[in-house]
Amino acid sequence: MGMNFRGFFDWFFGLFGYRKNIRLGIYGATNVGKTTLANRISLDWTGEEIGKVSEIPHETRTVQKKEKVEIKLNRRKILINLLDMPGLATKVDYREFLKYGLSKKAAKQRAREATDGVIEAIKWLSNVDTVLAVMDATQDPLTQVNITLLGNLEARKIPVIVVANKIDLKRAKPNEIKEAFPQYPVVPVSALKGRNMDELYEAIAKYARRAK
Repeated sequence: MGMNFRGFFDWFFGLFGYRKNIRLGIYGATNVGKTTLANRISLDWTGEEIGKVSEIPHETRTVQKKEKVEIKLNRRKILINLLDMPGLATKVDYREFLKYGLSKKAAKQRAREATDGVIEAIKWLSNVDTVLAVMDATQDPLTQVNITLLGNLEARKIPVIVVANKIDLKRAKPNEIKEAFPQYPVVPVSALKGRNMDELYEAIAKYARRAK
């Protein structure tokens, strides 16, 4: 009584551990470990990586996908389409790439591709159900990229889990991220070392949802 059919099915499938496919977008600034995190999740549940990792900014310049990743937690199962997004930036300067040994021509080409990647990532906000907002726990979290990203997600009513990455480093301060964004669930992890991943999967199970 009082429960519509949709509500009943959501309750029924939730009770017996089944969740529909969730498009899980991994967003954040460059070099915060998005692809490392995507690889860790994909390896944990499929045995395969999703993309290449590099110290050069904007290594990921197109959306990388891993579909139908099944996460199992006790009696629950969650199917996700994992979407590793290009790094977000307020500006892309080709000269930034020269310090990594790229030629001027190659640096300019990479800058163009990186700019296209930022635009593509923003467009994909219309096609994700839940976002992992990845931040480097060794850096100041109150950046323009982080604040703008979270503001956009809030405006679109997209559920978000903040991932405080790189806690394996001595200078990591994940509590600063928690203090900066107390309104969001924050999970400290080391995607590289696989630390606290179970906690992240629990958060995905709790907060992720498929768009209605």
